[in-house]
Amino acid sequence: MKYTTLGKSNLQVSQVCLGTMHFGSRTTEEDSFKIMDKALDMGINFFDTANVYGGSGGRGRSEEIIGKWMKDRGTRDDIVLATKVYGPMGEENNPNYQAGISSYKVRKHVEESLQRLQTDRIDLYQIHHIDRNITPEEFWGTFERIIDDGKVLYMGSSNFPGWGLAMHQLQAM
Repeated sequence: MKYTTLGKSNLQVSQVCLGTMHFGSRTTEEDSFKIMDKALDMGINFFDTANVYGGSGGRGRSEEIIGKWMKDRGTRDDIVLATKVYGPMGEENNPNYQAGISSYKVRKHVEESLQRLQTDRIDLYQIHHIDRNITPEEFWGTFERIIDDGKVLYMGSSNFPGWGLAMHQLQAM
């Protein structure tokens, strides 16, 4: 397996990333474990999920499967774990939990992801989509806070290019 650095950090990640979007929806827990075992055997150390993965009515299930696998196999320190935040997590009656990014929501959702993943940290926490309604101060302050708290090591963007994120934040200022 070939490795590269994560962005401008010195964190080494495999050039192939295991995406787990279908764990819990189309892929059983047993098959998901086999896939993760094989990926790790092949040298893949970069695993990606999102808090909403798991299918309709099963949001969070992908994170739960990965958490159980890491605990069962003792593999937490063998992988670079990425997850995402943005989408609603089933709290339909609470407008603060709908799609988007807010300090209130991110702080709640990072805690819930950590519980489902059965870990003390997320290596790469990504915004799944941009939220054009959040101020740069709230956006950057929220992610700085969860990094300072040790819950997240690196922050990233999934479906929005880094340059676009920077431009959006500059235009909002």
